[in-house]
Amino acid sequence: MSIVILIIIAVAILFGVRDLRIKFITRPVFSFFKKVLPPLSSTEKEAMEAGDVWWEGELFRGKPDWNKLHDYGKPGLTPEEQAFLDNQVQTALAMIDDFDIVHNRKDLPPELWDYFKKEGFFALIIPKKYGGREFSAYANSTIVSKIATRSISAAVTVMVPNSLGPGELLTHYGTQEQKDHWLPSLAVGKDIPCFALTGPEAGSDAGAIPDVGVVCRQEFNGEETLGISLTWNKRYITLAPVATVLGLAFQMRDPDGLLGDNKNIGITCALIPTDHDGVEIGRRHNPLNMAFMNGTTSGKDVFIPLDWIIGGPQYAGRGWRMLVECLSAGRGISLPALATASGHVSTKTTTAYSYVRQQFGMPIGYFEGVQEAMARIIANTYQLEAARRLTTLGIDLKVKPSVVTAIAKYHMTELGRDVMEDAMDIQSGKGIQLGPKNYLGHAFMANPISITVEGANILTRSLMIFGQGATRCHPYVLAEMEAAGMEDSAAGLDRFDNLLMGHIGYATRNALSSFGNALTGSVFSSTPVSGETKVYYRHMNRISAALATMTDISMLIMGGDLKRKEMISARMGDVLSQLYLASATLKHYEDNGRQHDDLPIVHFVMAQRLHFAAKALEEAVRNFPNKFVSILLKLIVFPLGNHFTLPADKDAVNLCVNMMKPSPARERITFLCGEFEGDTSGIAEVEAAFVAKYQAKDLYKKLKAAQKAKKLPAKLPMPDLLDKALAEGVITDQEHQQLLDTDKLRLAAINVDDFDKL
Repeated sequence: MSIVILIIIAVAILFGVRDLRIKFITRPVFSFFKKVLPPLSSTEKEAMEAGDVWWEGELFRGKPDWNKLHDYGKPGLTPEEQAFLDNQVQTALAMIDDFDIVHNRKDLPPELWDYFKKEGFFALIIPKKYGGREFSAYANSTIVSKIATRSISAAVTVMVPNSLGPGELLTHYGTQEQKDHWLPSLAVGKDIPCFALTGPEAGSDAGAIPDVGVVCRQEFNGEETLGISLTWNKRYITLAPVATVLGLAFQMRDPDGLLGDNKNIGITCALIPTDHDGVEIGRRHNPLNMAFMNGTTSGKDVFIPLDWIIGGPQYAGRGWRMLVECLSAGRGISLPALATASGHVSTKTTTAYSYVRQQFGMPIGYFEGVQEAMARIIANTYQLEAARRLTTLGIDLKVKPSVVTAIAKYHMTELGRDVMEDAMDIQSGKGIQLGPKNYLGHAFMANPISITVEGANILTRSLMIFGQGATRCHPYVLAEMEAAGMEDSAAGLDRFDNLLMGHIGYATRNALSSFGNALTGSVFSSTPVSGETKVYYRHMNRISAALATMTDISMLIMGGDLKRKEMISARMGDVLSQLYLASATLKHYEDNGRQHDDLPIVHFVMAQRLHFAAKALEEAVRNFPNKFVSILLKLIVFPLGNHFTLPADKDAVNLCVNMMKPSPARERITFLCGEFEGDTSGIAEVEAAFVAKYQAKDLYKKLKAAQKAKKLPAKLPMPDLLDKALAEGVITDQEHQQLLDTDKLRLAAINVDDFDKL
């Protein structure tokens, strides 16, 4: 015992006496930290510093402040935004014939283009003083989502001018002269913008763009002018074939020192009219047969004056920071909106179709194999809507949550893909036969587009989410990196000492919290709510602490090599992502007023999120390159094993049965599917059949009972069966007519389009 006491006293003195601590602890750690500090390129550094830390910071630090999450408020629409949805958006939906757009025109009809321009669909983010709508991120997302339930091509056409592009860049960074010149014409659709960033040699690694602008003097408008000679070759540029103004990202160089000593100025963004001499708008691409405009642009030795740089000459070389900040907001709105729309359509139509479509004498929705997939559709749609709301809320709170939007882009587009695949599996022939009645096919084909653009999902998962989050969200690492990089090494060491002591305390608390919650099943962990969802907050506290512990140990052991261990990095990013998605789900449940009929979905979603988070942690621990550390981590994180399981079969059955009937819960999870008078689409058709059949459910039971009692034959075509039932007095004349009308709607819903020739 005396030896233990002496050891404790020695440790206390070592850490408590500053001079001793600096000599024997801080200085060696400081030297080690400088050695293992991962090298960052200039573009990596700018990406790391761009954007803000928001709710993901709480999740990353091991002890989330759940009250802060609930205090953010909930997203909502202003009266003006709601009126736009009720009027202009509804009118636009009635004008859309997606089959005609994709298969006949390969373009939007002229009247829809004109309506979008006239009504400000391309000006959702432009300030009102320039003639724009100046809508919130949530309204922007909701508008795009509603349009996407009817046409991905139309939704992308609206989405792009309101995402990364000239409108957003000018609003945030443009000179007053640039704003006054361009924004009013963009707001009314007189000018159509596109933004040229990616090309044959630079996709996800957009920072490596080879396109070059060289500072020089040339004649412009009859005068010798200081400007830039540009050469570029861009691909995959949405709206390029119809654009009148081109936003261009390029590497700016000044070999003759005309602007100063810096010869490699860096990535710069400029705005160029497409009718400017030398600008080439090439031919269209064919993005998986979608009809939105996408194509190429190029130019060789195209001269522009310096004041065409977005933000003016003072923004030369600042383009990458501008792009990353705007991209982080755009990818939190646009692509998640498309994914959420896929979820709403899939849930609305699959729950209806599964009730209407019969095989072996019963609706296919009562087969457990179908219910397994349908439960995932319903749960993933709830998750998509929850994440859409939380992410746009963060953007509307005027933060630029770069890690959150990377999470949203990756996971929501992947969930959108999962939803569409399950819907296609269930609706099968209905989904694969293209035609005016097919509401799944085009969205299914478009999924890889969302997954590919604005950063390929594989790289977003393996490099961005954890790579940026581990540094930006950690309360100490970024500050420690800055201290290690200070030119005054004494001052850096002093600052590092203060940070190190805080870091040690932080790491110890998280390790103890993770271990203690694992042993006790998180029963003593804090929770901000009572009722059936309180257990989820407790488990998320445990996983958050485990992630923080895993992060600290990984960075300590692997240092700069961690960013090359992409599989481990991706798994730890998955943990953070699942915590974020789970947070969105719980907040959505609270924001909706804790609706009791939403609980089966919430339970299903939360069981999935916790399982996937724990599985990712378990796999990261198992694959940790240092086996001794792997054993230690397993002891801290899973001392009793991993007991987070997927939802039970009975939960899937219960979820599906509850959703295969008209209900407020079903309306809440499918509200983005716009309804309008005279709608003849397949969505309206299958919904009408679903409602009619549900209203006649007691009559169908009466028929079944008569068949069971041998009053009616077991197998007859429906019209013959109904005639027989009427003749036998099983049903009345009125009931006979109701069932005939219902069967007519049912057949229309399950039939698919056919053509004389293709």
